Amino acid sequence: MEKFLIDSVFFGAVISLVAYEVGLLLKKKFKLAILNPLLLAVLCVMAVLAVLDIDYEQYNEGAKYISYLLTPATVCLAVPLYEQLSLLKKNFKAVAAGIICGVLASLVSVLGLSILFGLTHEQYVTLLPKSITTAIGMGISEELGGIVTITVASIIITGILGNVMAEFVCKIFKIEHPIAKGLALGTASHAIGTAKAMEMGQVEGAMSSLAIAVAGLLTVVGASVFAGML
Repeated sequence: MEKFLIDSVFFGAVISLVAYEVGLLLKKKFKLAILNPLLLAVLCVMAVLAVLDIDYEQYNEGAKYISYLLTPATVCLAVPLYEQLSLLKKNFKAVAAGIICGVLASLVSVLGLSILFGLTHEQYVTLLPKSITTAIGMGISEELGGIVTITVASIIITGILGNVMAEFVCKIFKIEHPIAKGLALGTASHAIGTAKAMEMGQVEGAMSSLAIAVAGLLTVVGASVFAGML
């Protein structure tokens, strides 16, 4: 029975979804930021693969089907933005400035840290798309000559950290305006941060949804410029 389940084409998808549901249950029960469902799902899947001695290729045969939902799920984030369209028009200049500053902060910080730690050009361009959605970040990394698998890992880690630390950071720096919270999460932590923004409120979720798309486009342009700086 165990061998049948492992050999099933949908094994990777099933174990991923089950692990995520376990993460959701733990988050709801204990209400701790560190118990992020995605983080717990990653750890659970890693543990299962290690215990059952399953290689990544075999796991990904089924898990890859979940990835197909990434793009349509990102597009669906336009719905909450449409519902807050009047608010966006009223604060257009502030929103645009916030997203541009967020993208520049991400690119400049990667450049500065890469110089500080003596990273190679390949390692540097691998990390440049760390704050945008995976669908766009993978393409940028591949085009610039980065290591795509590490880019994906850095994007996921960035998103999880943003999701876990969002409320703490907002409290420390006394960020209370819903538009500011949403833009910060969407620009810095893409879709995973947007999930947290939606928990905070409708305005936060809408602004974060906008930030994902705009920050992604700006990073495509900005990364090509910054890639030549190291």
